[in-house]
Amino acid sequence: MPTDLLVVGLGNPGRDYEGTRHNVGVEVVELLASRAGERFRRSKDAPANVAEIRLGSGRVALAVPTTYMNESGQAVGPLCRRFDIEDLSKLVIVHDELDLPPGRMKVKLGGGLAGNNGLRSIKAHLHSTDFTRIRIGIGKPPGGAERGVGHVLSKPSKGERELISVCVHEAADAVEMLLVDGIDATMGRYNTRPDVD
Repeated sequence: MPTDLLVVGLGNPGRDYEGTRHNVGVEVVELLASRAGERFRRSKDAPANVAEIRLGSGRVALAVPTTYMNESGQAVGPLCRRFDIEDLSKLVIVHDELDLPPGRMKVKLGGGLAGNNGLRSIKAHLHSTDFTRIRIGIGKPPGGAERGVGHVLSKPSKGERELISVCVHEAADAVEMLLVDGIDATMGRYNTRPDVD
């Protein structure tokens, strides 16, 4: 049976990175699996943990690479082959986004990489950027771009965490909407709201 969507949550492996800004994509995919009552298993085809769920009448594969963020393509390339994803719009990458404030989420098809090393690795393996992204805002680092690494690898404040947690649930909802209503309707639903101050 064909897979309708392959949803990959980007992040870094290991407990040290749980709850950090860089791992919000992982949180979304884990939430989707939890909603469906499914557990992740180690993939035989790629360095990733995978769960397969049903959303309505659709079949969705969920994946969390076990590589570090900047090597995400090592998992995504083989997973696309494993789940027969030829139309890259059916590949949904969920990741943190410095250019959006905490509490803001946007859905995007294709486009630039915005300096995200995980997306860069995926592009290198797929030779394309025509995949769907769900971008979860974590805000810019205080003190400028040179503090970016420390910012993404640290845990958000309590207030930011509350905003990000709302976005994690909205991102999971957006995956369901992508499956049922398509990319244009989903972008219309989530991209047109005013920014959070």
